[in-house]
Amino acid sequence: MRAMGDQDFRELTDTYRHELHLHCYRILGSLTDAEDAVQETLLAAWKGIDGFEGRSSLRTWLYRIATNRCLNALRDAGRRRPPEPVPPFDPPEPSRRGEVTWLQAYPDELADSEPGPEARYSTKEAIELAFITGLQLLPPRQAAALVLRDVLCFPAGEVASMLGTTETAVKGILQRARASLDKHRESAGHRPSPDERALTRRFADAFTAGDLDGVLSLLTDDAWLAMPPAPHEYHGLEAIAGFLRVTMAIPVEGFTMTPARANNQPAFACRHGETPAGLMVLTLDGDRVRAITRFLDQK
Repeated sequence: MRAMGDQDFRELTDTYRHELHLHCYRILGSLTDAEDAVQETLLAAWKGIDGFEGRSSLRTWLYRIATNRCLNALRDAGRRRPPEPVPPFDPPEPSRRGEVTWLQAYPDELADSEPGPEARYSTKEAIELAFITGLQLLPPRQAAALVLRDVLCFPAGEVASMLGTTETAVKGILQRARASLDKHRESAGHRPSPDERALTRRFADAFTAGDLDGVLSLLTDDAWLAMPPAPHEYHGLEAIAGFLRVTMAIPVEGFTMTPARANNQPAFACRHGETPAGLMVLTLDGDRVRAITRFLDQK
């Protein structure tokens, strides 16, 4: 391809920037890491654009670069993981300690790409927290292959080329990835509806009022509470009640929850007065809340 200036390059690649960001987020599970990967991708593409011979589409070429930047990040033994926060209280023993402490929520307004007609997962399924968490628990190449093939619908031959392997190997990788992901995924996320808005409003009213019984009445019996980057996770009403009882005993003035959307799920931007206090994302199950994920370090 002929040499081009900065403006020409931006015009050529800006079309793909948002979908590359979502692609990197799916593999890395972190907005911060995804932004870094996209920046590295575009820098590498800028440096290599003169050597782009058009044997594949520009989109495929950019996805190849982005995927390999993500895999490099995941292979890096020094990959930055957030430090475990120190709570201002003594939390009860968690039900388990989560592995994916780097997980961050993805604002709905950024998730504007559509899967291809052959996608195994719908638009909303492919951005929900259960799906993203499941990807983080897969080996990196399995996660990358599954996203490229089953979400983005790249042909198996192109996926093999991107990953530097054979089409036969890709089929095996996908088979293992699909089986593993099915063990971790749960149905999650709903489109906004009057019933959803009423449920989430009742939840926010009870939570901001420190009404523990009111919060618990809105949860399923097998609900989960998680707080990335803290690894503590609480399962079931008794465990969640034990944690919330401790936290709600700490007086906090001016705590507010502003409705938002993230990962195709209802969410709240939390604040203590003027100070951001994390993003809370709810996973719904009918007329109850099945999971509360409080992203402590995200606005």
